[in-house]
Amino acid sequence: MIRLGVIGYGDRISQIVKILQQLNNNAKVVSVIDPNQKAVGERVSSSNGDYVFRDSISEMVQLDKPDGLLIGTRCQLHAPYAIEAAKYDIPLFLEKPVAISLEQTIALEKAFSKSKCNVVVSFPLRVSPICTLARENIESGMIGTCEHITALNYVPYGTCYWELFYRNYESTQGLLVQKATHDLDYISYLMDSDIVNIAALASYGRVFGGTKRAGLKCSDCDEARGCAESPYNRQKYGADNSDHLCLFSADCGTPKTGMNEDATSVLIEFASGAHGIYTQVFFSRRDTEIRTAIISGYHGTINFDFYSSSLKYTAHHKAFSSNTKFETNSNHFGGDVELARNFIDVITVGAKSFTPIETGLKSIYACLAAKESIKTRGFVSVRQIGKI
Repeated sequence: MIRLGVIGYGDRISQIVKILQQLNNNAKVVSVIDPNQKAVGERVSSSNGDYVFRDSISEMVQLDKPDGLLIGTRCQLHAPYAIEAAKYDIPLFLEKPVAISLEQTIALEKAFSKSKCNVVVSFPLRVSPICTLARENIESGMIGTCEHITALNYVPYGTCYWELFYRNYESTQGLLVQKATHDLDYISYLMDSDIVNIAALASYGRVFGGTKRAGLKCSDCDEARGCAESPYNRQKYGADNSDHLCLFSADCGTPKTGMNEDATSVLIEFASGAHGIYTQVFFSRRDTEIRTAIISGYHGTINFDFYSSSLKYTAHHKAFSSNTKFETNSNHFGGDVELARNFIDVITVGAKSFTPIETGLKSIYACLAAKESIKTRGFVSVRQIGKI
C-alpha cells in the first residue's frame, strides 16, 4: 500500500489524490491535517478506507508512517508546512505557489538547501503532452536557438478570482503569484533559461472590485437583473448561473490595500540573452479562451495552444509547415496525470521529480520581482537560487 498524508484536503488536492488512486489502486490516504473535518469526509473517496486526523506533520510522520505527503492548504500556508516537511526524507507533492512573499520564499529555499525531501511541485503545464512535444521539437533543433517567446493567457473563467476565496488578497497576494507562477515556469522551461530581469504592468479595479457592501450575493442585490454578472444574465450565454458573491463589492479589495489584477503584462529577459513577453487577462469570456506560446528562432517558429492541444511548426527557410493535435480531456491539459504518475514513481522507485523544488522557487522569485516592478515601474532583477 502507498500510504499518503494530506495537509489541507481541499478541492485541488482531492483531484490529485483521485488521480493517484486511479493510477495505483493501492494508494490510500492514511492521515489528514485539516480543521474542516466535515468537508474532508465529503471529499475522501468511500473506497479509501480508514484515515485519522492529526495536528502536525511530525505527529503524522511518527504515528502513520506515510510514504508520501501532499500539501494543498490555502496559499499562505504552503511554505510553512513545506518547511516542516523538509525535515523528513519523504516525497512531497507541493501545491503552487510554493510561497507568497519574499520572506517565505527565502525561508523555503533555506529549508530545502540541505533537505533530502524529493519534491514534486504542482506545475502540470510544464509536463502536459503539448508542452512536452514543443520542448522536444525545440531540443531537436527545429527552430535553432530560442530567441523570443510570446505567451498569452486569456482566462474564460476569471470571475472565480473575485467571487470565490481567491479574492482574499492576504491569502493569494494577487494573480501574478496565484496564476502566472504556472506560466513563467513553463516559459522558462521551453526557453531552457532562467529569468533574470523582469518588468511588469497591471490593471487593478478597472473591471472588477468596487464599493458594494461586504458579503453581498446576487440573491440579495436589487440590481441583479441588470448586472452582467448575475445568474439571470450569465445563463443567457451558458455560463455558471449559480448564486455567488458580488464581483464589485468592497471584499475584493482596492489597488491601495491590495487586490487581484484585471490583467497583467510582463516583459522578460532570460539568462541566455533572449527575451519574451507574457500577458494574462481575467475578464475575457467564452471562446476567447487561449493559453498559447509562440517560440521563435532563426530557423523556425513553434506555436502551440493548451486549450486546443494543437501545435504548428513553421520552417523559416523551407516551403513547409506542419500541424499536430493531441486529444485530451484530462485536467490541466493532461499535465495532472503526468505529475501524479511522476509522484508515484518518486515514491515507489525513487524517480527524479519532473518539477523539483527549484522550479517552484525560481517561478515565485520571478513573480515577486514582477510585483515589485509594478510598484517601481521599472526593470527588477530576479533573485536567483543560491543567494541565501
